[in-house]
Amino acid sequence: MDYKEQYNFWLSDAYFDETTKKELQGIADNEAEIEDRFYKDLEFGTGGLRGVIGAGTNRMNIYTVRKATQGLANYILKQGGAEKGVAIAYDSRRMSPEFADEAALCMAANGIKAYVFDALRPTPELSFAIRELGCISGIVVTASHNPPEYNGYKAYWEDGAQVAAPRDKEIIEEVRAVTDYNDVKTMDKKEAMDKGLYQVIGKEIDDRYMEELKKQIIHPEIIQEMADDIRIVYTPFHGTGNVPVRRILSELGFKHVYIVPEQELPDPDFTTLDYPNPEDPKAFTLALKLAKEKDADVVLATDPDADRLGIYAKDKATGEYVSFTGNMSGMLIAEYIMRERTATGKMPENPAMVTTIVTTNMTRAIAEDYRAKFVEVLTGFKYIGEQIKFFERDHSYNYVFGLEESYGCLAGTHARDKDAVVAVMCLCEVAAWCKKQGITLWDQMINLYEKYGYYKETQYAITMKGIDGSRQIAAIMDKLRKNPPKNFGDLKVVEMRDYDLDQVTNMATGEVTPTGLPKSNVLYFELENDSWCCARPSGTEPKIKFYMGVKGTGLDDAQAKVEALTEAVKALL
Repeated sequence: MDYKEQYNFWLSDAYFDETTKKELQGIADNEAEIEDRFYKDLEFGTGGLRGVIGAGTNRMNIYTVRKATQGLANYILKQGGAEKGVAIAYDSRRMSPEFADEAALCMAANGIKAYVFDALRPTPELSFAIRELGCISGIVVTASHNPPEYNGYKAYWEDGAQVAAPRDKEIIEEVRAVTDYNDVKTMDKKEAMDKGLYQVIGKEIDDRYMEELKKQIIHPEIIQEMADDIRIVYTPFHGTGNVPVRRILSELGFKHVYIVPEQELPDPDFTTLDYPNPEDPKAFTLALKLAKEKDADVVLATDPDADRLGIYAKDKATGEYVSFTGNMSGMLIAEYIMRERTATGKMPENPAMVTTIVTTNMTRAIAEDYRAKFVEVLTGFKYIGEQIKFFERDHSYNYVFGLEESYGCLAGTHARDKDAVVAVMCLCEVAAWCKKQGITLWDQMINLYEKYGYYKETQYAITMKGIDGSRQIAAIMDKLRKNPPKNFGDLKVVEMRDYDLDQVTNMATGEVTPTGLPKSNVLYFELENDSWCCARPSGTEPKIKFYMGVKGTGLDDAQAKVEALTEAVKALL
């Protein structure tokens, strides 16, 4: 069916409810809107679903959620995993509880038990719950840090990580094979509960999750000593972090934790925020105001599903609060864990640090300094989580820390996805350690720059929505792939990695070798002077992203270099 036939089918078929039909009748005179809602099915990609909430095949609604879940259920049944069940969590967004229930009842109708959290929970706790309950799979309903009109659906497998290759493609095929909405199963909630196919979970998982987090603390005695001196401002951005973050900091003994009152409670419209993303400086406006009132040492924010952490810390010299990128906060935690575990004899044998290809090059320098195995993976935390599985299976290395540039990291192996709750906990321990030394987190960041080099990273993104936008993004990638630049400004391209073609090309010799990583539509340009640029279409937003990094001799030099590289990228486009 073309988009107009799909539209008319949704308007006329008895499967769709009256609320849906009324919404669609309201756009009867808007041909462009009808086309956008029905020109394709909302894609179930390697990260699951994500889209604008609304009626239509290209929207997030109970029907697209059910359809995706039927595909996942079919796959689980073929794997013989029905007895293990599926864990389901959701965030504070519009329709999140409803979508979670639709997924649970579809699973139940297929004979697969659903363990559903009694209220909103962080994404990392869902990852933890899968392994804790021995489930075959997991689902979290969230659109992470996207604008309020979005929602999403992420699928996990029994190792607790988001589904990775080749299973991701196999599940996608099962989802695509569900073409008739009438083939999608569901059942009454009371009936599902009576049959033991829908079980509510909550406090028992929370308690076990908290105990696992505390195992990552290295110096509880320093926290106790400094707990009365350190002041922390925290905002959950109306999301899932509020309860677990406050609980863990309280149980560790931190006494002065101030919550931004306007952003404490769930609000699916994110009324106080333009964009509920800890990468956005404007999102910290209220938190920084409170920090100045309380003379806070550190300002923390987690995104709505509490897998990303953003921070500001005070610069003692100026009294102002300095923004930290995800690379910077990740390096503070990573270096502290590596150093203090080594010093206390708590570093495991064959330690490993895992990071992505677009994360700061300082990760390699720190890993080498502490004789840890350094592993680079594709963008996406599921690849970091996958490495934990490989290490455990092969008995090769012991995972210590993993991070990606997009404000996500994981200390420990209790979860297999980035965990902002454990990141808050670890960073507050680092802040307590710094306070004991008479320095700030910003002072410590400068110490790391002095030791390892002034690494600086940035990102340049172009948003291109709709059908034309997808074509334009594809055209940009095609141009870079077929006619790779020899220079980015004054920086010569040393090597080009095309992860889609599995080729690494030495630009001087022309020699081609394999990347060693899974196929992905990503281009990476290694440049002179420890600089680099990477291009990839976003997997969750209508954007093409350019990641860049440089190494300078000081803060100003690094800033000048990264600005010059950004301008060079813009000039190429």
